[in-house]
Amino acid sequence: MKKYFVLFAVIAVGYTVTAQTPEEKLKELGVVLPTASKPIANYVNAVRTGNLIFLAGKGPKRADGTDVTGKVGKDLTIEQGYEAAKLVAINQLAVLKAALGDLKKVKRIVKVLGMVNCESSFTEQPKVINGFSDFMVAVFGEKGKHARSAVGMHALPNNIAVEIELIVEVED
Repeated sequence: MKKYFVLFAVIAVGYTVTAQTPEEKLKELGVVLPTASKPIANYVNAVRTGNLIFLAGKGPKRADGTDVTGKVGKDLTIEQGYEAAKLVAINQLAVLKAALGDLKKVKRIVKVLGMVNCESSFTEQPKVINGFSDFMVAVFGEKGKHARSAVGMHALPNNIAVEIELIVEVED
């Protein structure tokens, strides 16, 4: 047994682990961030105060500029809602990159408010917003885990399927 242990120790000493940056992880996932979309009304995409950035709510905008619309549970399945929430994550990361210049400055995704366009009888909002949360963890690892609310809404702007806002802690 000692021979195997020594061999393992020699291999382990010569091996170094380098963590992937968020942008390397995005590349590995095959995701190219779009240009951050402009606000549709009188507000800004992000406001920084101290080490916190508050991101305004965004919806699921596709690469061609169209929105994922409809009520989840009626017009869209839970899985389609999940994918819409993941699309919001990509769009919010584009806003965050525009605000910070580099996603390595993200210290922690702190708080997420996920709003799902749905009928009053729909109760699976957490499963939909998991599309956003799962993507944040895929990109940032432990730093992507966050506090969260997932709520149903009678309507959202332009009939978008989901809208998500978040608070991010950053470091310079």
